[in-house]
Amino acid sequence: MHPHLIIQQDGRLLRVTFNRQPDNGVSDSMAAALTAVLATAHETSDAVLLRSSGPDFCTGRVRDAEAPPSPEAYARRAEYDSIFGSYKSIRACQVPVIGAFEGRVMGYGTAVAAICDVSFASDTATFNIPEIEHNVMPTMVMSAVYDRMNRNAILWMAYTAEFISGERALTYGLVSQVVESSQFNAEVERFCQVLLSRPRPAILGLKEYMRVAPRMDEQGAHDYARTLHSMVNTSAAMKKKH
Repeated sequence: MHPHLIIQQDGRLLRVTFNRQPDNGVSDSMAAALTAVLATAHETSDAVLLRSSGPDFCTGRVRDAEAPPSPEAYARRAEYDSIFGSYKSIRACQVPVIGAFEGRVMGYGTAVAAICDVSFASDTATFNIPEIEHNVMPTMVMSAVYDRMNRNAILWMAYTAEFISGERALTYGLVSQVVESSQFNAEVERFCQVLLSRPRPAILGLKEYMRVAPRMDEQGAHDYARTLHSMVNTSAAMKKKH
């Protein structure tokens, strides 16, 4: 796989851990490897848990050691495909992707927090979009958060590059829950077990509906809900008693 990505199959839970130390950056090749893992996660798993082994979830995107980027804009556009592709892979993954965020969550990390299906933040986690401080327009991150966050919150974060707390990230719609650091791991694991106790058709159906319905008109979303409701609730797995 990738030297900076730890992949562990734990029953029906796939654990994916960023492990690029000491800087906790995420390289383009790591993002591409994540895309490959998520494309087939549903074949072995009912959920994916994404986290980092370092004190910080992610200090931003870093370039792999390679030749300098092309000076030609059209040629250079493809160089960003691994990042954009990893955003798409989280959205498109057939099983839910759970994010666990501690320490600094910067740039790419903030984007991932927004697009995970359920995101937990430690009460010590901080989030920012730092690109503009490096004279880089942060449209890569914005392409991930544009439909997840309040417009004013996105622009405030993008213009200021200031860090926000986990509690403010919660109000902005970046994360699902903020948990005291001493209870963080236990709460993440508890949620994973609750999720995995649910029938697989419901786990997949909920993810599918939330991926597709927001881009439909009202009638389309209504009809799609009716169809999925019928399909999922008549499946044999939904009739099993726990």
